[in-house]
Amino acid sequence: MRAVRLLLLVLGASAVGYGGWLLLPQLGTALPWLIGGPVLHDVLVAPLVGVVGLMLSRLVTNRLRLAWVTAGLLASATLLLIAVPLLWRPPSAPPNPGLPDRNYPLGLAVGLAVVWAAIVIVLVVVAMVDRRVTNRRTDRP
Repeated sequence: MRAVRLLLLVLGASAVGYGGWLLLPQLGTALPWLIGGPVLHDVLVAPLVGVVGLMLSRLVTNRLRLAWVTAGLLASATLLLIAVPLLWRPPSAPPNPGLPDRNYPLGLAVGLAVVWAAIVIVLVVVAMVDRRVTNRRTDRP
């Protein structure tokens, strides 16, 4: 087992070294992207997620409802992350000839509407079940 781990370590290190060697000629153009992503995340995305989470925990006190709203926010963030390159495609770059142009803002809006409609339906069903359980408990002598 130790030999397999050592072999995997050597293979991984050599792959990283080869990738770094290939990156050297393009380091000037790649460096802003390699640094910009983590900086953008730490300066903008992480505090925004923290503030939204804090606000949600104050507004939604039921843990089950909070979990469903959080799931909806995560699904929405994923859809937005996927849609960003399609929504803000640079006008100088030609569109991908393999993909027919679509109305991407409408598709994003429909996707977000479906996600939040499903979340609302689940929350309504959970509230109805909670109400029935509460009524059954109070009706018994």
